[in-house]
Order: sequence, then structure tokens, then C-alpha cells
Amino acid sequence: MILLTLSLVLGVAGAQRLRVTRVPRFVVDSLHRTASLLAVTFLLVHILTAVLDSYASISLTDAIIPFVGSYRPLWLGLGATAFDLLIAITITSLARLSLGLRVWRAVHWLAYACWPIALVHALGTGTDVPSTWMLAIGGACLLAVLGAVGARAFAERQRHPRSARAAVATAIGFTVALALWLPGGPLGPQWARRSGTPAPLLHSAAGRLAADHAVEPA
Repeated sequence: MILLTLSLVLGVAGAQRLRVTRVPRFVVDSLHRTASLLAVTFLLVHILTAVLDSYASISLTDAIIPFVGSYRPLWLGLGATAFDLLIAITITSLARLSLGLRVWRAVHWLAYACWPIALVHALGTGTDVPSTWMLAIGGACLLAVLGAVGARAFAERQRHPRSARAAVATAIGFTVALALWLPGGPLGPQWARRSGTPAPLLHSAAGRLAADHAVEPA
């Protein structure tokens, strides 16, 4: 999530009409490409470890095809959607010269959809979401993206005023929706059950918790 955020922020910073003070354009572009490739690499590791982990039944198909899995299907499906979008962005970026600038740019706009979907996936499936450190990371990523989008909208306010206003409105709307969803969602009671965790897994987790708190006889 951190690498994906860094990639998005650097992509916005390296946009054609957005100047980065004292930082050459080629440096920003190089950092953007490196962060993007690292994000894809770590995402592949994330998927493989989730598939190989015996805690939850997640197949490789579940990680690629959205909304077909049995473990938290909606929230896992959002992760699969974000993964598919990121792969499409990566492939078209590698084949940019063959596809042409117009096709590449059209597909590259999917990055703006990939990031919020990935964030909601992380909040919906992550078991550490109520932890302070996880909320701090999610909040920092959100602020970084909001700052980048706001700076880009400000730079484009005269050339493309409607697009700039739409970008700001979308960013604000997403933030408000997230703030309203979290207290009754991942931060609310019994989220594991309400998010679609299979019943056998819930019973198994409850049994282990009871065993950990059991008092051994004297």
C-alpha cells in the first residue's frame, strides 16, 4: 500500500504540467517507475503468501478473478480488481512505444481507480486494521494522495477547470465516505463475521482464543 501510494504520488508529481521544485523531471519519472515495479513485486509476494498460507482458503484464482472466493468475497474481490488494474497499467507501460501515447494514457488513468480500491481492500480484509499503526499508515497514504491530487487540480485549474473541480470533489467524497464507513465497518463489532469470513474459520479462531485464556488446573 505504501509503495502503491508512492507510485501514484510520484506519477502525479511528474505530470506534464506540474512542476517539482529543484527536482529534475527525469529523476521523478525514474523514481515513479521504480516504485511502480516494486509495488507490483511486493504485491505478487503478498498474493503468493496469502495463497500458500493455510489460515484462510484463498486460491490463486480468487486473487485474480474478482468476487469468486469464499473468504470475505467482496473485500477480497476488490483486491483482485486492484491487482488486475495494476497489471494492465504495468503491461501497457512496458509496451508504451508500441501502443502509442493515447492508448497508454487512457489505460494509465486506471491508476486513479486502482489506488482507492486497493485501500478499501486493505481496510476490509486486513486483520490489523483496528491497530494504531495500521490506521496511521492508512491515514498517511490517504493524506499523501489527497495532497498530490489537490496540487494537480490547482495546477490545472485554469486549463481544465471542470476536471480540476471534479478531481477535488471525488477526492473529498471518497474521504468522507471512508470516514463514515470505518466506524461501522472494520472498526465496528463483529467485522470478521459481517465481512464474510467463513463460519468454520470463525469457530476455529474462537476455539483458539478460548484455549489461550483457559486456566490450567492445579
